[in-house]
Amino acid sequence: MALTATVRRAELQISDMDRGYYANHSLTLAQHPSETDERLMVRLLAFALFADDRLEFGRGLSNDDEPDLWRRDYTGDPDLWIDLGQPDESRVRKACNRSREAVVIGYGGQATETWWKKHANAMGRHRNLRVIELDSQATEALGALIQRGMRFDVIIQDGEVQMLADHGSVTLTPMVRQALAE
Repeated sequence: MALTATVRRAELQISDMDRGYYANHSLTLAQHPSETDERLMVRLLAFALFADDRLEFGRGLSNDDEPDLWRRDYTGDPDLWIDLGQPDESRVRKACNRSREAVVIGYGGQATETWWKKHANAMGRHRNLRVIELDSQATEALGALIQRGMRFDVIIQDGEVQMLADHGSVTLTPMVRQALAE
């Protein structure tokens, strides 16, 4: 018998003082049976970091042709492509070629460090690529906050992110491994 996805609902009240973005988002996320709680919460955090009215979740683990999150322009072409974890170089190249801006959000501690050391030179060739690394203790703490129905106040200021819920909170500062080329 096939396992089915778990449906999670999240209410985010985002106050991003770095971008001047303030909005509420009601989100429905499908958690694939092979997706960990930590990864789902990193997807939610990624949404908060890049939130806007057109940002949406891709079909995720079940579809290799779509990113974890993306924003498409009004013609349907990818404008922003966000992948999580440690994607292979060909996937990053594809993301950079298909979209105006590509973002890789790494998490997982030593695995991300090893991935970055291996791919840093290749990643540096992409002028429209941003690489961000998240602290593994913070992402594990985020994973522990998962519930079927969640509500978070997300405050982003001076590069620091606070995700506050009734049942706990996490504060982290994403480390920028590679910024967009100017």
